[in-house]
Amino acid sequence: MTTLISFCHHATDQARRLLPEWLLLLVARLGAGAIFFLSGRAKVEGWFTITDGTFDLFASDYALPLVPPHLAAYAATISEHLFSLLLFLGLFTRLGALGLLGMTLVIEVFVYPDAWPTHLSWAGLLLPLLAKGGGTLSLDHLLWRRVPVPTSENTNFPGSHAEQLL
Repeated sequence: MTTLISFCHHATDQARRLLPEWLLLLVARLGAGAIFFLSGRAKVEGWFTITDGTFDLFASDYALPLVPPHLAAYAATISEHLFSLLLFLGLFTRLGALGLLGMTLVIEVFVYPDAWPTHLSWAGLLLPLLAKGGGTLSLDHLLWRRVPVPTSENTNFPGSHAEQLL
């Protein structure tokens, strides 16, 4: 039993060394971003012309209460592209993750309620990004590393919570 416990501790230490937080957050950013970006690309032709098929889907299968189909088609397509790009770059990562989590919730509640395992896997990629941000391999980290971190002495310092917002 002691050997098994020792092995588990050793394996855990190895995993921590081989899988640093920055790598896990990068994989989450790229994975979630790819899911939504490819979905957005399927809705357009060329650079950014929303297809007639997309408008038809939002008028029938993807119909949302209180939101006109044309508006929903534009909002979803633009959001999938924009928020995915933010995740790819690690720029305003928390905002991008929050936007895509919101889309996931709308899809789960109004479009495909039986697809909760898929939506839960999307949330599993997005929630750590919302909680921790883009990680050290992100534009957020590069841009905000010089912003003062709040302490008990400077909690009213303008911008002192900037990194937490990203």
